[in-house]
Amino acid sequence: MKAGIVGLPNVGKSTLFNCLSNAKAQSANFPFCTIEPNIGVVNVPDPRLLKLEELVNPERVMPATVEIVDIAGLVKGASKGEGLGNQFLGNIRETDAILHVLRCFENDNIVHVDGSIDPIRDKETIDMELQLKDLETAEKKLDKVKRAAKTGNKEAQKEEAALLKVKAGLEAGISVRAIELTEEERNEFIVPLQFITDKPVMYVCNVDEGAAVEGNAHVERVREAVKDENAEVLVLAVGTEADITELEDFEERQMFLQDIGLDEPGSAKLIRGAYELLDLQTYFTAGVKEVRAWTIPVGASAPQAAGVIHTDFEKGFIRAEVINYDDYVSYGSEAKVKEAGKMRVEGKDYIVKDGDVMHFRFNV
Repeated sequence: MKAGIVGLPNVGKSTLFNCLSNAKAQSANFPFCTIEPNIGVVNVPDPRLLKLEELVNPERVMPATVEIVDIAGLVKGASKGEGLGNQFLGNIRETDAILHVLRCFENDNIVHVDGSIDPIRDKETIDMELQLKDLETAEKKLDKVKRAAKTGNKEAQKEEAALLKVKAGLEAGISVRAIELTEEERNEFIVPLQFITDKPVMYVCNVDEGAAVEGNAHVERVREAVKDENAEVLVLAVGTEADITELEDFEERQMFLQDIGLDEPGSAKLIRGAYELLDLQTYFTAGVKEVRAWTIPVGASAPQAAGVIHTDFEKGFIRAEVINYDDYVSYGSEAKVKEAGKMRVEGKDYIVKDGDVMHFRFNV
């Protein structure tokens, strides 16, 4: 699953990507890997994993990961191919969620493409380009559907009605994620079209160090502007985060954070936020060879969770042995959990909960 970092040029996107790509910002233990120059696999910070490591003392520890993509800065006219428009829109379409960086800091040394600091205007510039591209998608699909609807095809008529709502919303400057649709309309007709503005979004307000904790007037304007969008807003001093990642010593980094009033790097909150934005959760396997966090969609069944380890586990699923994370920690070991009768045996219908510690029994 991928989250794409988007924004106008010079708002801090690449600095943020470089912060995320330096694993020192998230933990003392785990490396980062780059697949391509602009794609990074970033570990999801999770204190539960460190606690399990402490209890089990395994040979290795494997955290959950999320892919972050640094997408080229967008300019006005991108929907018509201006700048790197087509490449930008192609890259963003391939992501599952959007991290939209907005410049909320003043600095005369860093030129803004529009000559002044106005995160709402910047947001609207990008929104409009994405909405125009989505409008193109909706109109193309409508042309096909209308012909079928005219013949009396009931399903086509339903689809036409849903697409007309989307078209009207986009023409009014409303992103697809904020357009009122029934659950059936959204799932049957809208989700398959992969509209860019239907992707979940987090607005990352890039502030200076003094506003890292409380935010500033620009941030308040952003919060007000997106309140109806069902979107997250995260305040991050990207330049300061970059300074933190330069420090070699973990303790030094913690002291730096405390000095500016933060309990952890903002980048860690952003990675966890991206993970939640993608509607993902974690379950654990814990043994002397390896303690590992596995990524699954929220709502996954036990066989689906097993399939993340290996497809054979899902095909031949018999049962799952499940320990609640809090029980594992309070009893201190798997053996003591079993003695206390706190290990459960679950079947194919079990919906995995975030933090479950699991073993799978299977037969192929």
